Amino acid sequence: MITSTRRVSPDKSEVRIAFSLEDTSGVKDVEDLPKTFPDLEQRLQPVPPCGSLRESAEVYKEHCRMAREFHQVKHDIAVIEDRKRKLLAELVEDEKVALEIARLEEEFRRLTEENRTLMTVHNERAQQLERLCYTNQTRQDPS
Repeated sequence: MITSTRRVSPDKSEVRIAFSLEDTSGVKDVEDLPKTFPDLEQRLQPVPPCGSLRESAEVYKEHCRMAREFHQVKHDIAVIEDRKRKLLAELVEDEKVALEIARLEEEFRRLTEENRTLMTVHNERAQQLERLCYTNQTRQDPS
C-alpha cells in the first residue's frame, strides 16, 4: 500500500491519497467499457486507467458511467425539446383554430341579426301587401 499526504496550501487541510499495487481485480472489467464517447468534447473523454492501479480503474469506470449518463441526459433533452417543438406547433395551430372559431361566431351573430332584420322587413312588407290587396279588392268590388 502506498500512501501520500500533501498540503495543497497553508490554509487548506491535508489531502491523503492511498492506493495498492497488489489488487488489480477492478482493472480487468475496464476493457469491456467503450474507449470513446462521441457526445463528449475531446478534453472530457475518459482517460484510460493506469494499467495496474485499482483506484485508477475505478475512477475510469466512474467517468465512463458519467459519460453514459451524460449521453442519456443529452438524448432525453433532445426528445423533450422535440416534443416541446411539436407542442408549440400544435399550440399555434390551436390558436389559429380559436381565431377562426371566433371569426365564425362573430359572422354567425352578424348574419343572425341580419336575418332577424330581413324577416321583420319581410313580415312588414307581407302585411303591407295584404293591406294593398284588400284595398284594391274593395275598390274593384263596388257591391
